[in-house]
Amino acid sequence: MGKVGRVLVVALLSVMGVSGRAGADPEPPLWAGSWEAAPSGTEPAVPGAAYRNVVHLSVGGGEVRVRVSNRLGGAPLRLGAVTVALRQGSGPAAVPGSMRAATFAGAGTAVVPVGRDLVSDPVPLAVQAGADLLISVETPGDSGPATYHRVALQTSYLAEDGTGRADDEDGGAYTRTTGHWYYVTGVDVRAVTHGTVVAFGDSLTDGNGTSMDANHRWPDRLAERLRSFRVGVLNAGISGNRLLLDSTGGPAALNRLDADGLDRSGVRTLVLLEGINDIKGTPEVTDPADLVRAYRTIVARAHERGIRVVGATLTPYEGYSAYTAAREAVRRRVNALIRTGHVFDAYVDFDAVVRDPQQPGRIRPAYDPGDHLHFNDTGTRALADAVQLADLL
Repeated sequence: MGKVGRVLVVALLSVMGVSGRAGADPEPPLWAGSWEAAPSGTEPAVPGAAYRNVVHLSVGGGEVRVRVSNRLGGAPLRLGAVTVALRQGSGPAAVPGSMRAATFAGAGTAVVPVGRDLVSDPVPLAVQAGADLLISVETPGDSGPATYHRVALQTSYLAEDGTGRADDEDGGAYTRTTGHWYYVTGVDVRAVTHGTVVAFGDSLTDGNGTSMDANHRWPDRLAERLRSFRVGVLNAGISGNRLLLDSTGGPAALNRLDADGLDRSGVRTLVLLEGINDIKGTPEVTDPADLVRAYRTIVARAHERGIRVVGATLTPYEGYSAYTAAREAVRRRVNALIRTGHVFDAYVDFDAVVRDPQQPGRIRPAYDPGDHLHFNDTGTRALADAVQLADLL
């Protein structure tokens, strides 16, 4: 962002009473989203196990609450115990003294109905922005397939003999590693914040192509930029997701919008980067108007909640196996409509930022992890830096 842009952001935030300085805000603490993983499918569960999910917070607070999901399961999910702790180091161990039990309507156990999420009671645990939490879920019986987020790009842990292990501080029983997040789909914090931004999309938002255990997805990078303003960032990306149709990438964007986006705590802005899988998938979308109608539907539904929507142009993918000239023409027409059609409240031109000036149908080589579709750590930084903070706040 240039000097003029920075001045405009500072002026806007001043009008709103947002200074970015601790203690400068008179508002009372509110609940805001700090982390999210959208349910993308199911996997056979391990009865009697304890799953220790490692999650990275975008904003801190004095209390937390945890969202546990059985949204895609086929039987009621029985929770034997759920705990929250600060992570010690880079493994499954907790910071001594930080382990807390999460309760649900005052009880340490709960049953999550099929197709539902369950939010815990407030947990008294002070957390910092950028902290890693350990959220352990003990499932004492066979509750059927486990709702999970497939592409976590984060190492989490499993204790196969998990009875009574949810509150283990040393983590020694958590001998299996996994690259998925199980059951846990959100963390809220209670703090003086200025709300939440939801990054809604597919694998480009989910982080495919970035480094494992590095938190370098573009929403993570955006969270770093927003940290001084105390604005949470939630990543509602699902690899393979489509706007119009359910797929192996989970429920379609139009079907999951409320649960993964609009219903989350403190949401003020939705940033939407989605549509490339509709263009290059099977069946493929050949009429740009179909995508634009879906975009307008999302905007209308968000506006009913008082939520602003920032749309992103679709990024290049020439060189990827599903690329064709006809599909490229659809992508470019969609982008032209986003730029000129007043579809969103504002737009961010991701296409212009990442395309190769010498071959605009391709990603810049410096941003390409090698598959010509996704972005490496450098590319996600470029995406996050392209977002104008004034459009979010």
